[in-house]
Amino acid sequence: MTDLETRTAGRPGALRRAAPALLGYAAVRALGLLALALWSAARDKSAYTLLTARWDSLWYTRVADLGYGYEVRLPNGDVHSNLAFFPLLPWLERLGAAVTPLSPADAGFAVSLLASLAAAWGIFAVAEQVYGRTAEGAKHGLGRVAAGDGRVGVCAVLLWAVLPVGIVQSMAYSESLFTALAAWSLYAVLTGRWVTAGALAALAGLTRPVGLAVAAAVWAAAIVAFVRSRSEAVPDGAHGPERAPGDGARRVLGMLLAPLGAAGYVLWVGHRTGKGPLGYLDVQAGWRNGFDGGVAFARFVAGKFTSFPSALAGVGLIVGVALLVWLYVVCVRRRQPLALLVYTGIVIALALCASSYFGSKPRLLMPAFPLLLPLAVALARLRTPRSALIVGGVAVASAVYGAFWLNGSGPP
Repeated sequence: MTDLETRTAGRPGALRRAAPALLGYAAVRALGLLALALWSAARDKSAYTLLTARWDSLWYTRVADLGYGYEVRLPNGDVHSNLAFFPLLPWLERLGAAVTPLSPADAGFAVSLLASLAAAWGIFAVAEQVYGRTAEGAKHGLGRVAAGDGRVGVCAVLLWAVLPVGIVQSMAYSESLFTALAAWSLYAVLTGRWVTAGALAALAGLTRPVGLAVAAAVWAAAIVAFVRSRSEAVPDGAHGPERAPGDGARRVLGMLLAPLGAAGYVLWVGHRTGKGPLGYLDVQAGWRNGFDGGVAFARFVAGKFTSFPSALAGVGLIVGVALLVWLYVVCVRRRQPLALLVYTGIVIALALCASSYFGSKPRLLMPAFPLLLPLAVALARLRTPRSALIVGGVAVASAVYGAFWLNGSGPP
C-alpha cells in the first residue's frame, strides 16, 4: 500500500477502538471529582467553586466577560494584567455563554470536561499510531503485547488521567484544551495531514504560550519530510516512491499556519501595550514570569535544604526532575518520532526553566504526555489484573491528593 493510500484510506472504527480508553479515563476523573466533593464538603467548601471560580479560572472568565484590559496593581509594584492569558479558552467561554444558559464559568467547566475527553482520545491515537502496528511495535520494543490491540494507548490515557495533578484536567483551566489540540496536531503530523496539523498548532498557540512547542514540532517534522523527499528523488526520469500530489504544498501551508496563533497574539499584545514585539514579555514580567534557564528553580530547590523537614521536599524535587530527564532519554533511545521529541523537549524546558510560580510546575508539565509512552509500554506488558490493580491504586492516591491540593491555600 502506498503512502497516499495509507493516508486516505483511514482507519475505521476509531471511536470504537478508543472506547475502553475513554471509559477508563472518565472513570478516573469521576473518582477524582467524587473525592474532591467529599473533601470539600468536610471542610465546608464548594468543590464546584474550586473547579470554576478560583485562581486562573477567574482571570479567564473576566476576559470572557469584560475583554482584555483588566489588571491588578500589587503593593510591591507588580502588575498582574489579564493580557498574560491567551484568548482561546475565554472565547469558547463567551461563545458557550452566548448560545446556552450557562455562565462563562459554567461554560469553562464544560469546555474543560469535553476537552479532557478529546485530549484522552488524542493521546490514545498518538500511542496507537506509534505502537499499534506490528513493525512499529517491534521496533519500539513492544515485546509480547499484541500489536494493534490498543493496550498501550489505553495505558497511556490512564497514566495521564492518574497524574498527581490530574484534577486540573477537570478545572476551568486551559491545560485540557491545550493538550487536546497538541495531541491531535501531533497525530496529524504522524499521519501526514500537514494542513490539519498546522491549523491545530495555530489553535494551540492561541491557548497557551507553550503552543510554540506544537509549532516547532510541526516545523521539525515537515523539514525532515522535505529532506527525505528530496533524497528519495530519482534523477534521469526514473520513478521514485509514490507521494500524494500536492503533498509539498500542503506541508508548506501547514508550516505557515502552525505559528500564527501564538505569534499573532504576542504581536497583538505588543501593539496594545505600545511596547512592540516584546511587549508580552513585559506583561509576563509583571507576574514575575520569565525564562532564566532554570536559575530561579535551582535556587528554589537549594533553598529547601536549609532545614531538615523541607530538605525532604528538596530531595523529592530532585528525584522528580531526574525522573523527567530519564523518561525523556528513554523516549529518545526508543526512537520516538521527531515531532514528539521536539514537542516534549520544549514543554519540559519551558516548564523547568521559567521563573514562574513553582507550585504550578507540575501542572505546566502535564501536556508532556509523550513522556508517559515508555511507562505505558511497560504497563501494557503486564497481565490485565495486575495492571488494573496498579492503575486503580494510583488513581485513588491521585484523587485524594487532588482533593487535598485544591483545598489548600495556593493555586495549582
